[in-house]
Amino acid sequence: MVLIVGGLIFITQEKPTAMPTNPNSAVEKNSTIESESVTATQKETKTNAPVITSAKILDLSNQSLKKVPIDTFNKIEIQELNVSNNSLEGSLQAEVRNLQNLIVLNLSNNNFTGVPAEIGQLKNLEVLNLSNNNLTGLPNELGNLSNLKVLNLKGNNYSTNDLNIIKQKLSSSVIIETD
Repeated sequence: MVLIVGGLIFITQEKPTAMPTNPNSAVEKNSTIESESVTATQKETKTNAPVITSAKILDLSNQSLKKVPIDTFNKIEIQELNVSNNSLEGSLQAEVRNLQNLIVLNLSNNNFTGVPAEIGQLKNLEVLNLSNNNLTGLPNELGNLSNLKVLNLKGNNYSTNDLNIIKQKLSSSVIIETD
């Protein structure tokens, strides 16, 4: 399904329908054709259009964004947000705290210099990729991420003192990737 909202194109992939039980059924054939055309459309649209591959994944990567669109933080159902490979600067907006269902947050390959303390409110977050930004500091609230499994900090110039404070609060099983 293709949705156009506020000038942005969203492509959703519905689960493929079951194979027709009656091969002569036009309705079942059309449902299968529609599903296949959505998949084909997604493959062709590997350009700069934001893509929702399901109701739970929002991919805004490679969009040349300077800021994450504010309406992104109203999509409270998403479990994965990818804003990698943009031109995002400063800090991610504090409204990220609204995304309580996030499990994966990919902020890699941008120009972020900071991360908001509110990120520590994402209790379901398991993977946080902050690699290849311009981070100079890390909020102590990262230590509040009780379900975190992977924290990627490669390619940043943060304070090791900040990281040591965060490590003390995180589970010892968290994989922390650094240079």
